[in-house]
This record gives sequence, C-alpha cells and structure tokens, in this order.
Amino acid sequence: MQPRNMSMSGVVDLAAVKAAGEAKAKAEQARAEAARQAGQAGGAGPSAGAVPPSALVIDVDEAGFESDVLQLSAEVPVVLDFWAEWCQPCKQLSPLLERLITEANGRLVLAKVDVDANQMLMQQFQIQGIPAVFAVVAGQVLPLFQGVAPEQQIRETLAQLVQVAEERFGIIGIEVDPNAEGAAPAAPAADDIPAGPYDALLEAAVVALDAGDLGGAVQAYKNVLADDPGNTEAKLGLAQAELLARVQHMNPQAVRTAAAENPRDPAAQIAAADLDLVGGHVEDAFGRLVDTVRVTFGEDRDAVRLRLLELFEVIGADDPRVSAARTALARVLF
Repeated sequence: MQPRNMSMSGVVDLAAVKAAGEAKAKAEQARAEAARQAGQAGGAGPSAGAVPPSALVIDVDEAGFESDVLQLSAEVPVVLDFWAEWCQPCKQLSPLLERLITEANGRLVLAKVDVDANQMLMQQFQIQGIPAVFAVVAGQVLPLFQGVAPEQQIRETLAQLVQVAEERFGIIGIEVDPNAEGAAPAAPAADDIPAGPYDALLEAAVVALDAGDLGGAVQAYKNVLADDPGNTEAKLGLAQAELLARVQHMNPQAVRTAAAENPRDPAAQIAAADLDLVGGHVEDAFGRLVDTVRVTFGEDRDAVRLRLLELFEVIGADDPRVSAARTALARVLF
C-alpha cells in the first residue's frame, strides 16, 4: 500500500505495472495448465480454479492487502470488514457478514481487517469508527455502511454491489467447490511457467513510450488487449500512453485559463485535469474532477466520471491518493 514511485513526467512506474501484469499472466497460465491436466485425467466436476467455501472469508493485513484485496477485486467484489476484538457491535456484524458472503457462493469475498493490527489501513480508509464496511471492485473503493445494520438492509446492499460489479465491470465472481479441501493446491513455481505470449509486444510498447512514440505505444498496447482484454500491464500502459498523447499538443496556459473561466465545463476541466496529472499534481487532478462530477449531470457527469476512472488506472489502485479520491467520488455519486 505504499505510494507507487512516479516516472515519465510523474505519470506511472512501468516496472510496477509490468510486474503486476506478469503475475496475472502467470496465474492465468497456471490455472489453464491445471485445467488441461484435469481434462487429460478425465476429471469431472468443478474446474481446477474453484475454491473451497473457506476461501470466501479471509483475514487481511497491510502486507497482503494488494494481492489479497486489490488484485482479487478484478475477479470478485471484495467486502472489507474493519473490526477489533474489543468492539462489541463488531461481534454482532462480523458473523452476519460471514454468513451472507458464504450464501453468495462466490459472487463476493469477505476480507476482515483488524484495525488494532493495521493502523495504516484504517488511516488510509479514513475510518472514524467501527465496525465499518467497504467494498473494492476492480480496484475501486466504495464505502458501504458503518455500524450494525439490519440484515435485510445488508442483503440489499450486497445485492446492489453484485449488480454493479456485473453490469459496470463484467465481474461475475469465482467458482466455489463445496467438496474442496480447505487449502487450494500450490501454484507452479515462477521458473516453471513459460513466458507470456505478449512479452515482445509489451516490451516494444515500453520502448516506444520511452522514446516518445506515443502512437506506436498506444497501438502495441491495443494489439495486446485485442487478444487479452484483461491484461493488466497493457491496460495501465495504454492509459498512460493515451494520457500523454492527449496533452502532447496542448497549450497549458490556454487550457488553464479556460478551466478557470468555465468551472462547470466538463471538457475544460477534463483537459486541465490531464495537465495536472502529467505535471505530477495528482490530488489536484482528482479533486478537480470530483468537484466537476458534483456540479454536472447526465452525459456530462458520466464523461467526467469515466475520465477520472481512467486517471485512477494511470496512477494505480494501490496509491492512497486513489483510494481517497474513490471515496470522495462515491460520496458525490451516492
């Protein structure tokens, strides 16, 4: 959960993006190989990627937050339960959440965070009291509720979360095998997994980006995504390349003058936010667009919201400034 180191005029650390992409590719290859071996063995029933019901409720700490929550949220919505041993209301809410998450049968995962042992996470989520419940979907944080809510209200909230994940992000959850053992088989060692099929294209995109060939970088990333829409490195690299291409021929003074004179103009504020981000003024860019979402409606609001989500991709889901901006955006929208 440390802020990502910035490079390329304050935009993004490509090394971190590449590492995340490689990890995702290796995991996918491991699952595919396990499925192939299961098919050759004539196995039936749940796929090799199915998890036991016990995997739907996990304990999370600061060290494992990125892999256990942020990365997992690309496959299934993760509900965060911030609790403490001394908190009596937590002892009422936590068992209820565990039961409802288990009943959802893989459409949700519950991650429990002990605030006494994870003060940094508590601060990053700006939690004022517990129990507090958040959700993470595709790396985006949404506050759900604080305190103990009635069961029916929680059911409705979780149902809405599942619907949002499916309709907006295409996330349908993970498969659950009720007969599986408590622990999933270990994935193959990294050295045993062949290099991904897109390594050459991704490397070419990075080289083009560093050389200032933005068109070439954009096309290389798009070529990867055409075959592998979920490729993490290509998605984040494309977001960066498109941002740089947008600001390449801007007149900064004219853009900022237009934004100052037209605070409710979505196009003017979007252009200024792009400049803010490229210049390393991340919080200014996010704050500008959140404020614009607050004062716009309909298609204008959607355009600003979508650009803000794109800028989140550029910075990275693990950056605390992104988490804070997502919370601010959720408050404006809901």
